Amino acid sequence: MARRLLLTPKIPTFSLFLLLLTLPLFYSEIIFEERFEDGWGSRWVKSDWKKSEGKAGSFKHTAGKWSGDPDDKGIQTYPDAKHFAISAKFPEFNNKNRTLVVQYSIKFEQNIECGGGYIKLLSGYVNQKKFGGDTPYSLMFGPDICGTQTKKLHLILSYQGQNYPIRKDIQCETDKLTHFYTFILRQDASFTLLVDNREREFGSMYTDWDILPPRKIKDFTAKKPKDWEAREYIDDLEDVKPEGYDLILSEIPDPDAKKPDSWDDDEDGEWRQPKMPNPAYKGPWKRKKIKNPNYKGKWKTPWIDNLFEDDPDLYVLKPIKYVGIEVWQVKAGSVFDNILICDDPDYARKVVHEILEQNKEAEKEAFEEAEKVRLAKEEQEAQKAREEGERRRKERGYDKNHRDRERYRDKYKRNRHSYMDDYDHDEL
Repeated sequence: MARRLLLTPKIPTFSLFLLLLTLPLFYSEIIFEERFEDGWGSRWVKSDWKKSEGKAGSFKHTAGKWSGDPDDKGIQTYPDAKHFAISAKFPEFNNKNRTLVVQYSIKFEQNIECGGGYIKLLSGYVNQKKFGGDTPYSLMFGPDICGTQTKKLHLILSYQGQNYPIRKDIQCETDKLTHFYTFILRQDASFTLLVDNREREFGSMYTDWDILPPRKIKDFTAKKPKDWEAREYIDDLEDVKPEGYDLILSEIPDPDAKKPDSWDDDEDGEWRQPKMPNPAYKGPWKRKKIKNPNYKGKWKTPWIDNLFEDDPDLYVLKPIKYVGIEVWQVKAGSVFDNILICDDPDYARKVVHEILEQNKEAEKEAFEEAEKVRLAKEEQEAQKAREEGERRRKERGYDKNHRDRERYRDKYKRNRHSYMDDYDHDEL
């Protein structure tokens, strides 16, 4: 654990001395920071959960198959189709009246198919050798991927012993490069979620979790007032129908129509001039519409204050003492790294910036080179398979022709012997 005094501007020594005498000291605290350098194993305890069933996986200390810095190692899940559980302990931390920052990086090198990549913060006493899926936690944060439907970021908070997932559907990254996930929880219960230092989501525990009842509810006892005006436009009562308007016909004889020369009144009947729409006819008369001066809009059920006991410490988690990784993966290969728990968002952003600035492009180039090698190997294996298939087809064709020749030879021999027997019999 480390404490850092925030002193950003340069101040003369004497003035700084006077300032320190009159102002309280503000510290930012690094609660836990793990870069998985040499000796990391002494700080972490691998759980025996699922070991007796043969379903417990393990962790490699590695930078992965491609990395911007081969010496920058994390811990990678292996082998496939296992449960993975590991945790580390640190001095108990209470986030009351403080900002909580939880941050880590993960790289999905594998085609994960279905599995988690999240971390957990744990409170109280935890038997680390038995840490597993049923161990209570105070916070669960990170990506979870399964098939094409589930590609989400979990953000689950525990309140009074019950877990509450965030109501928002937040998408996680699905490529095979390193990404940083940062969760910031403040004293006013507001939060920000960052991915690679870019804001992905923000909100409040009051509105984005179903922990407390909503502060406002609809008053379903309210009824629309009888004099409520919901009509935006009304008839203009001063508008008067023009004189003779009702005498205007909707159709009039077509002045251009002429009786056909071939028309025979005796046979065809009396010819009548066809009619056409009257251009002067405007339809049934209606008063003009004007803006309703008493318009109040569509009536809506009003909102009222919800009477419940608020919790000013809604944002406060149970004092945390452990950070853990507990996931199940169909295909293993995820690299966890750069775990940070602190109360300083600026420091967290600085960590992400420095690591991505140094390693992002190099890691991308290493990944693209690895992809070229992989694709070339797959093409080589596919070519070998095609050649082997062609060889087998040719062998099957040779065997068939050989069998046909053998059958023809046997048939010829049988027919020849039969002919000779008949010939000898005739001679006798």
